[in-house]
Amino acid sequence: MQNIPSTSTIFSSLLRADLTTQWRNRKSFMLILIVPVIILFSWKGVIDKLGGAFVLGTCITLGLIAIGLMGYSNSIARDRDKGIFQRLRVAPLPAWSVMSSRLLVQMLMILLLTSTVFIAGFYFDKISLSAGGYLLGYVAALVGGAVYLGIGQMIVGLIKNAETVHSTSRLVYFVFIMVGMFGELGILGTQIGHLVQWSPYGTVKHILASSFQAASWDLSATKALLITIGYAIIFSVLGIRWFKWSPSERG
Repeated sequence: MQNIPSTSTIFSSLLRADLTTQWRNRKSFMLILIVPVIILFSWKGVIDKLGGAFVLGTCITLGLIAIGLMGYSNSIARDRDKGIFQRLRVAPLPAWSVMSSRLLVQMLMILLLTSTVFIAGFYFDKISLSAGGYLLGYVAALVGGAVYLGIGQMIVGLIKNAETVHSTSRLVYFVFIMVGMFGELGILGTQIGHLVQWSPYGTVKHILASSFQAASWDLSATKALLITIGYAIIFSVLGIRWFKWSPSERG
């Protein structure tokens, strides 16, 4: 009788494979890091006016959007198109372990992105936070990252074609950046600015900026946190419900 590996053994193998794949595609992740780091450098003059927490929050938020929309969704769509998920589905392992391994790798990427922004902010822009600010910042980044991973999962669930997923995620990424940044600064008008404030972009950035300075955490930040968690749950549930293991699978 053939011995079936334990779930933990299978999950460890999946995680190693996903980490290896991520390492081989490290150039793509480096490109994701470019935008927030460039903004961090170019907004050096904004720090005195809006504060270091505002700049760090903006840079990390943009990085989280890129990871969820440009990185995660495209990799899932590509692997599904190659039939990788269909082969894994018939293997003797629980379906949750396949996606959990992928998500864990993305969480590690979020921590790496956040660390990069923190280090660059400290050495180049002289932005220094307390130990508690850094710790809460990592927690807020993971919560915010869950929102954009959920959006990426939802895009892959709605769209089966890998090329269409790629173009759609790029469009959504562009909209989030343009509307989010300009709307927040009031350039698009008061109404758009208010909508942006409570959009996924606004709430994630709010909890990030507030977490960097625990003394500034208020009722508005708590509301933003609750709304952010709500976004993450809704997008993730819809993305999982709509997800197809192969392009030919019908809903």
